[in-house]
Amino acid sequence: MQLLITTQTQENYGAHDWDGVGECPQYWKFKGGQDYKYSLGSTLRNADTIQEIVEYFRPRIEEDNDYYRNHIIGYEVVADDYLTEFEQSQLEYEGRIAYPATRLELETV
Repeated sequence: MQLLITTQTQENYGAHDWDGVGECPQYWKFKGGQDYKYSLGSTLRNADTIQEIVEYFRPRIEEDNDYYRNHIIGYEVVADDYLTEFEQSQLEYEGRIAYPATRLELETV
């Protein structure tokens, strides 16, 4: 099993012409998003443990500044062979997956 985390990206078009003085103009436009996968192995995880894993990765995934935002909008446990919509479309139209979902790994010290 693997954990699939999905994000939504926004870009602040108001910041493109901003000279850096005063408050940044706000004109946020929704863009796509990104998918992240983390292997859970064969061990079953309860909802609290899954939430803890999402919270562990949140600082590595999310970003929020005057120009760009990327926030987690959902997550789910999926099969090891699960393909995201983007991965499926690459297979269908290109015959291969050139841009797979980002793989997450635990940091080791």
